[in-house]
This record gives sequence, C-alpha cells and structure tokens, in this order.
Amino acid sequence: MSSRPAHDLLSRIFGYDDFRGPQQAIVEHVAAGNDALVLMPTGGGKSLCYQVPSLLRDGTGIVISPLIALMQDQVEALRQLGVRAEFLNSTLDGDTAARVERELLAGELDMLYVAPERLLTGRFLSLLARSRIALFAIDEAHCVSQWGHDFRPEYRQLTVLHERWPDVPRIALTATADPPTQREIAERLDLTGAQHFVSSFDRPNIRYTVVQKDNAKRQLLDFLKVHRQEAGIVYCMSRRKVEETAEFLCKEGMNALPYHAGLPAEVRAANQRRFLREDGIVMCATIAFGMGIDKPDVRFVAHTDLPKSMEGYYQETGRAGRDGEPAEAWLCYGLGDVVLLKQMIEQSEAGEERKSLERNKLDHLLGYCESMQCRRQVLLAGFGETYPQPCGNCDNCLVPPDAWDASVAAQKALSCVYRSGQRFGVGHLIDILRGGENDKIRQFGHAQLSTYGIGKDLDARTWRSVFRQLVAASLLEVDSEAYGGLRLTDGSREVLKGQRKVMMRRESPKARERERSGQRTGLSVLPQDLALFNALRSLRAELAKEQNVPAFVIFHDSTLRNIAEQRPTSIDALGRVGGIGGTKLARYGERLVDIVREQG
Repeated sequence: MSSRPAHDLLSRIFGYDDFRGPQQAIVEHVAAGNDALVLMPTGGGKSLCYQVPSLLRDGTGIVISPLIALMQDQVEALRQLGVRAEFLNSTLDGDTAARVERELLAGELDMLYVAPERLLTGRFLSLLARSRIALFAIDEAHCVSQWGHDFRPEYRQLTVLHERWPDVPRIALTATADPPTQREIAERLDLTGAQHFVSSFDRPNIRYTVVQKDNAKRQLLDFLKVHRQEAGIVYCMSRRKVEETAEFLCKEGMNALPYHAGLPAEVRAANQRRFLREDGIVMCATIAFGMGIDKPDVRFVAHTDLPKSMEGYYQETGRAGRDGEPAEAWLCYGLGDVVLLKQMIEQSEAGEERKSLERNKLDHLLGYCESMQCRRQVLLAGFGETYPQPCGNCDNCLVPPDAWDASVAAQKALSCVYRSGQRFGVGHLIDILRGGENDKIRQFGHAQLSTYGIGKDLDARTWRSVFRQLVAASLLEVDSEAYGGLRLTDGSREVLKGQRKVMMRRESPKARERERSGQRTGLSVLPQDLALFNALRSLRAELAKEQNVPAFVIFHDSTLRNIAEQRPTSIDALGRVGGIGGTKLARYGERLVDIVREQG
C-alpha cells in the first residue's frame, strides 16, 4: 500500500513528521494484511507498529497485553490522541464491560486491549466472531517461551487466532528475546512464515556501569546523589531488602516507595500509581515490578544485587530512558550474590535441563560483569548482535580497567580452598590468607595451614575480587549444599600446576573516584529554557490531576523541552512541534501558548 495515508495519519494523530527506523516498513507490511514478528528495543516505538495499521485498516485492532497497568496507560494515551480505545480486564465493573462489548460489536472501537486469559474464553471468542477485526497484535511475545523469565502459559494457546481468523494479520512484538527465544516465538505462535523485522537491540542513550559491592547502601547513595528529583527504579533481590532500601532512602531525603509481591495488593497498586503519576519517585522493588511499565522518563535503573540472567538484566535496565533521553543502568554486585543465586538454582524443584539452562544464563551474566571489553558489545552479543566498535558510553569505555597477572594470587586462593577442605565461604578463606586471628580460625586449627598468612600482600577487597573472578571463570564453584562453600573445578588443576595464566580486571583509582562522584546523565534542558520548561511541567501536572491520568500520557518531557526551546507563540507554530497531534493541539494548545507568552 502507499505510504502517504500512513504518514498523514502519523502526523495528524500522533504529531510526528516521520517514522523511525523500520516502523514504516512494518506498518505498510501489516496494513496490507501480512503477518509480522517484530523485535525492537524498549523505547524504539513498537506500539506505533500496530497502532497505525489498526487505524488504517477496517475494524478494531485487538491488542493482547499481559498486564493491566500497561493496557490502561496505553488506552489513556490513545484517548488523549482522539483514538477510540478501550480495554477489557478485571478492573471493570459489569456495566462498563458490557458497554465495551457493545461498542466492539457495533464497530465503534479503533483498538481494544485484552489480557490473553480473557481473550481465550469462549465468551470473548464468540464476541470476536461477530465483530470486524482489523488485526491481532500480540505484545510482550517473549511470554510464550517456557525458558524465558516471563513465561505465561496462555500465550501458547494464541495459535487459535490464526486457526479461526486466517485472513486477519497478526503482529507479535517483543523487546527481549535472544536468538533461541526468537525461534521459539515464531514456532509457538505459528509465525514461521511471517516476515521478521529485527532491529538493533542497542539502547544508545543508556550508560552501563558495574561496580564491586563494598558497602552497597553507601554506593547506592553516592550513585543517586546526581539523580535527585528524578524518577528511577532500584531493584533488590529480596522483599526484606526492598523495604530496608526504601526506608534508608527516605531517611536520606528521597521520595522512595517499596514494591514486592508480599505487600497487600492495594498498597502495591497505590505505590505503582504514584510512581507513574508523580515526578521524582524512586521505586525500590523486586522484579515483580516493571514488565509493561510505560513511564518514559525513568532516568535510572539500579540493581543492588545481581539479576538472574542477561535477558532479565536487559529487560529491567530497558525501563530506563524510554523517551530516548540520557539514562543510566547501574549494577552493584558481589560474590555473595553469585552464591545465593547458585543455591537458589540447585535447590529449586526444576528439572535438570532447566537448572542447566539457568546456570548457563547466570554464567553468561557473570562474564558480562567481569569483562574488560565494552559493556555494550558483550551485552548485544548475547542477543546475536555484533556491535562494531566500543560504545564510549559505559564504564569500561569511559574509564578502562587495568588488567593484571593474577596467576600467583589465583594459585594461593585455590590452594587455600583445597587445604581448608573445600567447604568454607570466601570471608573465612580471606581470613586464612591474610593471617587473621578469630574464633573460627582457632576452632578449625587453620593457623597451621600452609596457606595461612600467605596473602597479606593483598587487601580484603582485592581478595574478594580474586575469588569472584575465579568463580566467574569457572575455576571455583559454589557448593550449594555447603552453605555457599567454595570447591575446586576441573579447570583448577591447570592453574595450580602453573599450566594456565590467569589475567584479571582491577578497577583503576579513577573508576572508584568516578563511582563516588557520579555523573549526571538526565534530560538536558538549556539554562535559559528551564523556567519555561518547569512552568510547562506544572501545567502538565495540573492537567494530569484533573483527568486522573499519568502526566506522561499528556506530554512527554522531551515534548515540553521542545516547546521550551522553540517558544511557539501561536497555535500554528505549536502544531509544528514534534509530539503534538491534532487532538492535543485542540485540547491544550491555547493554554500552552499562553504560558509561552507569559514567560516571554
């Protein structure tokens, strides 16, 4: 089909002059009635790839979305644009749900969002059979993968759409899928014949940083000092740590809230609502929080513990900077995290195949953390993508780590593990190596070991790094049945015999200084535009409160910045600012122009 109708609609409804990247090709392909599998990073504009074809084709676009919060936010955003959008989920009362169903049957909806569980009911399938359907969009398609981190069994049954409506185009979309998961999505959703549109997984606006855990609360606070008054997410491994971290940050003057599955549902909902609708909230959360969070101005995602996999890490960090503005992904981890995660894998009730997969995923992430290579190159390689040159926007590029020959230190560490019986954790092993004097050393007679005191030349922080990197290199392994004790592996022998050289990364003093001082990476507004920008944000907050919607569905920060920079003093001039479609121009144009005029 011609691209002119698509461009006209993009400008008139969404307020953009041009599509980005592969959006135009995807829109034209689906609008012509063809199936598509779309892999595009968070913030890359996936939603437009099905929203525009839904509006171009006759009938209602049915969007299958796994999360209530996501579908509500997207529907609110579409209504702001003048699109007839609704959702059907458990939050609606009977009368409202019945009205939405009548509108679907009458052809009065442009788009309808629905959870997979509801879509698969006999009642809803019957409704679809009596309706005119423009397309089926399957969002968060990675949920179909049983090996993925967000598996939803209902997604496996979505092949019914192709079986019952073979002439209705389907578009499956995800931002998180390594090559095996991509193949599984195509097979499970019967999309092997669909055209695949695979964008780069790169998020160039995100700066990646990994630091060694050494007083994690202080390190987190140092990191957050340059992000005060900015929205962000702090991920923690346990519910207890979530609450402790939120309380700690509040005492330090930050607006922090907890979120985990153990909180009452109404508390979780209230905290999520505040995060979405207020500026500057820091959400301290387990990974129960986040999938489908559509807030574009999250300026940072911090991990105070090691995630479980590269895939999970990529998806969680991807919640930062959805607006394309500078954002930061900060990970603080230590060997204790590795020990705990390996224990969790071994003690789970999963089968050996699943455990092996999870071990490999964790090892892959460990390799990323300890790598001296550009972070972005390592991260994207996990998704089958080659990044041609160092990115210049990660800690390894900005402050390259030193490499040192750790062969002798590795021999001392491995020998200490062996001579102490291969059953002690890293803290006690370091005490032995550094010649410590305590009850545990005396209890086990470890002062008599040949390795006692042979590591006094290195401080405890360096020894922790040595042991952590030995585990990451599979030269030591965690004994999950021995309370995190370390034991030798098949590869240890070569190191002990001097047949294998061991090179390790060592943080330079500059890197540690940079960690303490931080570096602002947020939305950049010129000083001369700041007063107008803040006035526009105040108006946005007022409008959002009046309508009980998140502020970002009214306007993104980047749109307000563009207004502040261009200072349009007429409706026509305002209409030329990117991100302002016809409906928003009609609803808010006069008030925006008035503020620009007032500010001079």
